[in-house]
Amino acid sequence: MIRNFLTAAILALAGLGTALPAQADPLAKDVFGATPGPTGGQPVAIGFYSKGCVSGAVQLPETGPTWQAMRLSRKRNWGHPEMVGFLIGLSQAARQAGWQGLYIGDISQPRGGPMVSGHASHQMGLDADIWMLPPANLHLSAAQREKLSSVSVVNRAGTALTSAWNPGHMAIIRAAARDPRVERIFVDPVVKVAMCEMEGGNRAWLRKVRPLNNHDYHFHVRLGCPAGSACQQQDPPPAGDGCDEAAEWIKNRIDPSRVKPVPPDPDYRHPRSFRLSEMPRQCQAVATAR
Repeated sequence: MIRNFLTAAILALAGLGTALPAQADPLAKDVFGATPGPTGGQPVAIGFYSKGCVSGAVQLPETGPTWQAMRLSRKRNWGHPEMVGFLIGLSQAARQAGWQGLYIGDISQPRGGPMVSGHASHQMGLDADIWMLPPANLHLSAAQREKLSSVSVVNRAGTALTSAWNPGHMAIIRAAARDPRVERIFVDPVVKVAMCEMEGGNRAWLRKVRPLNNHDYHFHVRLGCPAGSACQQQDPPPAGDGCDEAAEWIKNRIDPSRVKPVPPDPDYRHPRSFRLSEMPRQCQAVATAR
C-alpha cells in the first residue's frame, strides 16, 4: 500500500488533467534523474519496465563480501527490495561457481523512472545489469569503478564466444534463470546458443534466456512483478527453449540479406522523451513527493 502522502498527491494530480503548462510539465527523465533519494514506505513497483517507477526502493550497498556496485556516479544502484535481495543471493552463487562474486551495473534510480541516458527499461527497480567480467578485486575504490570496463564474451563478428567466456558464466546465468522471481534474462544470441549446446540436463530454464543485441558485456536480469506491486506483468516468453530462434539471429548476422526490412514504428518514442504528465499518475506522485 502506497503511503498516504502519495495517495493525496495522486488525487491532486487527478484534478490537474493531462494538459499542463510546458514549464509545469518537464521531461520525466529530468525529474526522476534529479530526485535526491527514494520515497519511504512499503516497496511498490508501478507501471511497466519501460514506463514506470518504484516507491520504497532500497540501495544495493556499494560493496559487500561477494559484490561491488559499479559506476557509482550514476546513482543507479537502487531497486525494489526483491531485486536487491536477488542480486546479493546471486553474487553468493557466483562464488560457488568459482568467481569471487559479481560486479553489478545499473539497476534503477532511487525512484526509478526514465533515465537521463541509456536504458529504456530499468524503471521499476526490477531490472539489473550484471557484468560478464569476473571480479579480480572486490575492494575497488569509487574512482576505480568509474574507469574499469567489463569484457565482451563474443567476438567482433558476433558469431562465436571468445576466451573471456568461462564455465562460471554458464553456472551463474543458469542459477539466475532457475530463480522463480526471474521473468527474463537478456544475453547476446551467441551466448544463448552456446548455453543451449552446453546444457545436457533439464532445459526448462533456457526459455527465460532471450537473445538481444548489445548484451555481450553484461547480462540483464528482469524480475516479475512482486506481490503488492502495481505493475504490469510482461507476457510470458514463447513456448520452448528458444534455441532455434537465437541461432537464427546469428545466421542473420552472417548473412544480413536474410533479414527482411521492417518499417520503423512511427508511433515509437524513447522513454527519455516522455513528459511527467505522460507517466502513470502514481509515478507522477512518486517523482514529486517530498
